[in-house]
Amino acid sequence: MKLTVVGGGSTYTPELIDGFARLRDTLPIGELVLVDPAADRLELVGGLARRIFARQGHPGRITTTSDVEAGVEGADAVLLQLRVGGQAARERDETWPLECGCVGQETTGAGGLAKALRTVPVVLDIAERVRRTNPDAWIIDFTNPVGIVTRALLQAGHKAVGLCNVAIGFQRKFARLLGVEPGAVHLDHVGLNHLTWERAVRLGGPDGEDVLPGLLAGHGDAIAADLRLPRALLDRLGVVPSYYLRYFYAHDEVVRELGTKPSRAAEVAAMERELLAMYGDPALDEKPELLAKRGGAFYSEAAVGLAAALLGSGATGPAVQVVNTYNKGTLPFLPDDAVIEVQAAVDGSGAVPLAVPELDPLYAGLVAGVSAYEDLALDAALRGGRDRVFKALLAHPLVGQYALADGLTDRLIAHNREHLAWA
Repeated sequence: MKLTVVGGGSTYTPELIDGFARLRDTLPIGELVLVDPAADRLELVGGLARRIFARQGHPGRITTTSDVEAGVEGADAVLLQLRVGGQAARERDETWPLECGCVGQETTGAGGLAKALRTVPVVLDIAERVRRTNPDAWIIDFTNPVGIVTRALLQAGHKAVGLCNVAIGFQRKFARLLGVEPGAVHLDHVGLNHLTWERAVRLGGPDGEDVLPGLLAGHGDAIAADLRLPRALLDRLGVVPSYYLRYFYAHDEVVRELGTKPSRAAEVAAMERELLAMYGDPALDEKPELLAKRGGAFYSEAAVGLAAALLGSGATGPAVQVVNTYNKGTLPFLPDDAVIEVQAAVDGSGAVPLAVPELDPLYAGLVAGVSAYEDLALDAALRGGRDRVFKALLAHPLVGQYALADGLTDRLIAHNREHLAWA
């Protein structure tokens, strides 16, 4: 089996490599190709990747290249983990929206739109190269904003599934609190990428006992602290929102906080410099502890599970996993071609969402609003133009005022002109 990681020079790649090595019985990789235009980073990451495989006795071969076509040729699956513009662009995404009193974040609000506009054309170009070189390959998208990017891929007819680590993070956390194996925990996870709620936590499968009320009663303080939301809010809602909901439920509070400390991008950039220095040490043959602070916990386990399901690796039937895929009537208030994040049955033919109970209007209204924004954001990413950017921002629940949308539009274009062919 051959897998290719586009964006393989990321400092987070060793986490993925570690998962591939540990879970080699689930996903038997014969060749792993890391593709990245940054030759210096690729050399460091590739060297550590080979040492991790060697330490854990993995027989697979790891190669590196800057040539996308060469890297994806013959691949069974291609994982996309890109950051167009690097941490410098992320730094801007997290700062210029604050000038308008709006949250600065790389996947949500105006910053998230900027990332989508930079990213979608690049991802579609890569996907077309994959299709020309190897049309049977699956594309697994971990590139943010995952919902918009996955919709762009599906709309263009690519064999693609989107993946996020929020659900698997909750699954692992709840399993630890319950003292059970993660596989025993089934989540009623519903919404859009980075806009989801855990409405039930069932033991043993979709029809198992819902233990979420007991989790909130016994561990509500710890869960709320992780989310940085009040315990009282979780008790009133009776659900566990993703931590990205804090940008909606406590927007003004978050804006005030962001104005008083360095950006997350600045923290990550400093961390990346330290990690790359570590990766250059020929004695290092395991992922360093510092990597855990980089973000993306359990990404490797989620990626292995999804790739194994899509490629039929040792499976006797469809696997159930939270993914991003077409709605197809699952949430009846959204178009069929909206991309949602729910539990799905995954096998070699793709992902089919499982049926979900009706979504309460408290959540359905926000999902519908953000989904409409994502539709407009994708249109802006594909066709460009100031008016399309403005309309997407005006539709976003975190903006919604014409003066704000105008000011944000000007700043977005000014800070991203080099990445926008139409600007």
